[in-house]
Amino acid sequence: MLGQMMSQPLLISSLITHAERFHNAGQIHSVNTGGGMEETTWGQVGRNARALASALGKLGLAAQTRCGTIAWNNRRHLEIYFGVSGGGYVCHTINPRLFPEQLVYILNHAEDKVLFIDATFVPLVAAIRDKLEHLEHIVLMEADVGDAAEKLPGIIAYDDLIATGDAGFDWSDMDEHTASSLCYTSGTTGNPKGVLYSHRSTVLHSFGSNLADSIGMTARDVVLMVVPMFHVNAWGAPYASAMVGARIVLPGPGLDGASLVGLIDTYKVTVALGVPTIWLGLLGAAKAASSALTSLNRTVVGGSACPPSMISTFREEYDVEVIHAWGMTEMSPLGSVNQPLAKHADLPLEQQHTLRESQGRPVYGVDLEIWDDEGNPLPHDGKAQGDLVTRGQWILDSYFRATRDETLTNGWFDTGDVATMDGDGYVTIRDRSKDIIKSGGEWISSVELENIAIAHPKLADAAVIGAKHEKWDERPVLIAVNGPGETPSEEEILSIFEGKIAKWQVPDKVVWTDELPRNATGKVLKRTLRESFGDVLLG
Repeated sequence: MLGQMMSQPLLISSLITHAERFHNAGQIHSVNTGGGMEETTWGQVGRNARALASALGKLGLAAQTRCGTIAWNNRRHLEIYFGVSGGGYVCHTINPRLFPEQLVYILNHAEDKVLFIDATFVPLVAAIRDKLEHLEHIVLMEADVGDAAEKLPGIIAYDDLIATGDAGFDWSDMDEHTASSLCYTSGTTGNPKGVLYSHRSTVLHSFGSNLADSIGMTARDVVLMVVPMFHVNAWGAPYASAMVGARIVLPGPGLDGASLVGLIDTYKVTVALGVPTIWLGLLGAAKAASSALTSLNRTVVGGSACPPSMISTFREEYDVEVIHAWGMTEMSPLGSVNQPLAKHADLPLEQQHTLRESQGRPVYGVDLEIWDDEGNPLPHDGKAQGDLVTRGQWILDSYFRATRDETLTNGWFDTGDVATMDGDGYVTIRDRSKDIIKSGGEWISSVELENIAIAHPKLADAAVIGAKHEKWDERPVLIAVNGPGETPSEEEILSIFEGKIAKWQVPDKVVWTDELPRNATGKVLKRTLRESFGDVLLG
């Protein structure tokens, strides 16, 4: 016997329809790429998204055509998110920080026929245009094309394009499993891999994100999306915000600390999402501007491990809750969120704070497990370290143009992380499997060492690698970036580890560099550091 309830497909268009109808006047504040602010509403975003879907149909695009974007976080990009997917096409967000060769590979592999670009990226696209095998239309995300037509003949202005569409367009009816959007991983070796999301997975991910035990956006929130919209769909924040009608602040290209502090204070931002490197800049700018960040009540930190010192600064100096989250492109990206349990209220305050340093518990819709090298589950005792694997409602089944057998092991996806899990499901990422240090048969977490080192007042940045060692196989080496005007000694730097870890885990050496190499999403390139400094302990 089946239940006698209505059944409607879970479509991205239903999110913007809801925002249009019930949060029509909800404000969206957007920094223009060329400067200045623009204010719009969910109602206008919905109408423009419908006009865009209609206009793309008039271009003669077939269903499921991939439409790429190389753009910042702004109002037009938000409309593209909903208009492309709602029209039955695939919204393919592309990271402009990738090497040109990688961009060409991604655009050709995805077979993008339409490319939306911000004015910033006109020279970049002009340089690779002749190598793009499937591209038919380039759309400049401005009111007019200006002088962009000189570098990209035939380019269309976004506003001119949507003017050809119908703002009353009825959203396409389709199966909820239809592909909706596409992101490529920022792997450091080989070509990037595509992750093809569905309407269903995206809507379910929005539900998971908006749980009170998760990130929990509401219609009372003002959400600052610092995480780029070209990075894993801005962690799903545009969709989750539409689901509840949250107000949005889109920072455009200005992601420096001073600009973000200004937006938070001006628009009374309550929740902000971004990676640790961004928040380091924001904290420095807030201090310089004597801003108390009074409206901000929580920040969501992901992308890489959040240093405990940053959590403490937000909490103690600004009364801001840091929500440590973890996930990856292959997971849409939300996997776990660090929220306390009721029993934790009885813990001493220091222990409560320590608890918030882990990557948290799986949200409903995600299953996590840790395996040994043979694929056997390990105990959830907070001590046993193993390969972190996952499955769930918004986890990839296979990479774009790959098979399930190439991607999964016994129905689980190997995240490439080494982690522990306690009895309540709290996951602590110890390292990437390729970055964890094995010294004399014992494991040392580079992440733990980095979290300690970054708190040193004379350092601006730090990373730890395993360097070759004649006796111990590998030993930790600290790669340090000094703060402005600072010249600490090796002894000064290493003193910060005293009493925090076992003595045998303290790095053998400190080497200095002007800056750490990072990939297109801001993650430190450990492979590059190992190539440069992996032999410093030999001879």
